[in-house]
Amino acid sequence: MSDARPNSRLPRFYRAPLAERQAELARQVGLDENDLGLLASGGISVQDADRIIENVVGVYALPLGLGLNFLINGQDRLIPMAVEEPSVVAAASHAARMARVGGGFFAETDASIMIAQIELREVADPAAARAAITAAQQEIMALADGVLPQLLQFGGGCRGLEVRVLPDRRLIVHLHVDCRDAMGANMVNTVAEAVAPALAERAHGRVGLRILSNLADRRVVRVTTRIPFAALAGETSASGSSREVEERGARLARAIEAASRFAEDDPYRAATHNKGIMNGVDPVVIATGNDWRGIEAGAHAYAARDGRYRPLSTWRVESDALAGRLEMPMALGTVGGTLGVHPGARLALRILGVTTARELAGIIGSVGLAQNLAALKALAGEGIQRGHMALHRRAVGL
Repeated sequence: MSDARPNSRLPRFYRAPLAERQAELARQVGLDENDLGLLASGGISVQDADRIIENVVGVYALPLGLGLNFLINGQDRLIPMAVEEPSVVAAASHAARMARVGGGFFAETDASIMIAQIELREVADPAAARAAITAAQQEIMALADGVLPQLLQFGGGCRGLEVRVLPDRRLIVHLHVDCRDAMGANMVNTVAEAVAPALAERAHGRVGLRILSNLADRRVVRVTTRIPFAALAGETSASGSSREVEERGARLARAIEAASRFAEDDPYRAATHNKGIMNGVDPVVIATGNDWRGIEAGAHAYAARDGRYRPLSTWRVESDALAGRLEMPMALGTVGGTLGVHPGARLALRILGVTTARELAGIIGSVGLAQNLAALKALAGEGIQRGHMALHRRAVGL
C-alpha cells in the first residue's frame, strides 16, 4: 500500500474515463494489476463464492464507486461503496465536500461490545433466580472467558452481566462480550451456548434460546459535523462569502432543520429519513464484507428503543452553521467472517485504510450522516427527483 495518505478531494473525477479513475485509485492506495483485476471481476470468483454459501451457481456483482471529499477525524478517506441506486455516491460526495469546509466529520465509537442473550424458561422464583445469577457474576464471566481463549489474547472477553425478568416466568441473561475487531456473532453465540446450563442450574429453570442480539446498543457510533451557511449554499469556502450567499445558506439550513423536526415528530417521515442514512451506510458495509442485515436490524430497533420510532440523526441551526448529529449501533468486523474468503472485501478495507472495527464504524457512520444531509438538502431545496432522475436516466440510457 502507498505510504502517502490519500487525498479524497478529486475534482472532476466523475468526468474522467473509467481507466483513468482506476489509475488514480491505484496511485493513491498502491494497487497492483491483481487488485485492479478484482475491481473488474466483482471482487470474488465463483470458486470463492462456493465456499461462502450453499448451492452456488454464480456470482452477482454490484457497481463499486468511490465516495470522495470525506474528511473524518482530520484524515482524508476514499470510501468504497457497493450500491445499485443512482445518485447515492454522488450525493454522499457532495455532502462530504460541504462538510470539509467546517472541518469534516468527527466520530466517536464505543468499545466493540456485543450482547449474548440466554433465555431461561419456567423459572419458579424469578426474583430469587436473578439474585443468584447476579451473585455468581464473576464465576459466570470466567466461564464465558474460558470458551474463547484466543479472544482473551487479543484483549477481548466478557465485560459484564445483566439479568432481565420477562413475563411467564422467564429470565433473560445478557453477557457483554468485547469482540475487539470481529463483528462477533459466532463468538457470542458460542458463549451463549456454553454458559446456558450453568445459568439454568442457578435459576432452577430450563434453557430456552441462546443467541446474540442485533440491537448492539453498547456498540454505538456518534458522529457530528458542522456546515457553514456559505458551504451549504454552494460555496466551497466560507471566507469572503457575500451576504446574499450567507442568507441563502441560512434559509436552506432552517429548511433542513424543519425537515429534521418533521422526522422527530412523525414516525412515517422518520422511516424515510433513516432510509436515507442507510443509503450511505449499507453500501460501505456491503463493500467491506460486513452484515448489512444485522446493521439494518440494529439501526431500526435502536430508533424505536423508547417505544416510538425516531430519526437516527438530527439537524439544528447553530449560530452561522448547520450542525448535524448521528447516533446508531454499528456492529462491524475487520477480521474473520467473509473477510477471510472475499478478496474484494479485503481490498475495500485497504482502500479505506482501516485496521480496527471501531475506526471502520466511525467512517461508516460519517457516510450515513453525509447521505442524510444530501437527501435533506435536496428535499428542502429543489426536491429529491431532479438530481436523482438525471442520474437515473443516465444509468438506463434514456
